[in-house]
Amino acid sequence: MSNSLKKSLNIIFAGTPDFAAQHLLALINSEHNIVAVYCPPDKPAGRGKKLTACATKLLALEHNIPVEQPLNFKALNDQQKLIQYNADVMVVVAYGLLLPEAILAAPRLGCINVHGSLLPKWRGAAPIQRSLEAGDEKTGVTIMQMDKGLDTGAMILTADCIIEHTDTSASLYDKLALLGPTALLDTLSLMTQNNYNADEHNTSQDNSMATYAHKLDKTEAELNWQLSATELGRKIRAYIPWPVAQFTFTESNTVNKQHKIRVWQASTQAVNLDKPTGTIISADKNGIVVATTNGAICLEILQLPGKKALPIKDILNGRADWFKVGTNINGIVD
Repeated sequence: MSNSLKKSLNIIFAGTPDFAAQHLLALINSEHNIVAVYCPPDKPAGRGKKLTACATKLLALEHNIPVEQPLNFKALNDQQKLIQYNADVMVVVAYGLLLPEAILAAPRLGCINVHGSLLPKWRGAAPIQRSLEAGDEKTGVTIMQMDKGLDTGAMILTADCIIEHTDTSASLYDKLALLGPTALLDTLSLMTQNNYNADEHNTSQDNSMATYAHKLDKTEAELNWQLSATELGRKIRAYIPWPVAQFTFTESNTVNKQHKIRVWQASTQAVNLDKPTGTIISADKNGIVVATTNGAICLEILQLPGKKALPIKDILNGRADWFKVGTNINGIVD
């Protein structure tokens, strides 16, 4: 048999959301053999708080693959169960659990992870959002040999993706969900070679270049008009589809009644202004233009409380009185 000849691997897959499920589907459609799928226990969801399976579990069941859902791997019997699957490699994609060393060392080729950034940049929980928010020109996926640190393992393979100025976290997520499975399969092809040596193929991360992608919090969604238009535009795009950027609008003619208004689409304008930040400069069918500390932001799709997201022309048809030129976004008339 040639050293470069492909052969199948016995794989344990661990993951949770749709992003992970798309990688699992690529493996199911490959020459490799999925011996088990690991995902977190079902969680309550919806108004009825009914226990709901994640996307990865649903896909595994559809293809009659055994599903394991340990709370964590602290219990010895959970560790032994995984070891008994006798996998060649464990593939981890957005699983959400830290793996103990006993699990990392269990498969013959160890555990590999698909991470949504070009490591060592943006280790952690929200690499796609933080990359957009920071204004990075590109991102990508890294296939990494897992170790006991958080996204600190040696890099096996990377794939780049240009960030367009119109990208949101949702669109970038979709791009990486296409890029990741291909990079994963390419990595597994490397690992099937008879002469595969991890030390020869892997590249250690430069820890001095590492940045951390903190988990998103709802409190970050409130827009601060003291920021520049560029910074606000990045935040708006980074927080789609969650938590969605918003601002608090105060009605000056109703004893300061406040409304939380979500921003689903906006663009920036490089203009010189002498208006206070938060002041509405113009409001027409093309958008509501608001002054910032540097430039202006044009709000194009908004969601009023209890309503669906609508283009500005529809918003103004019903609420033009809220967005008069010269009004501050907080309800103060200039």
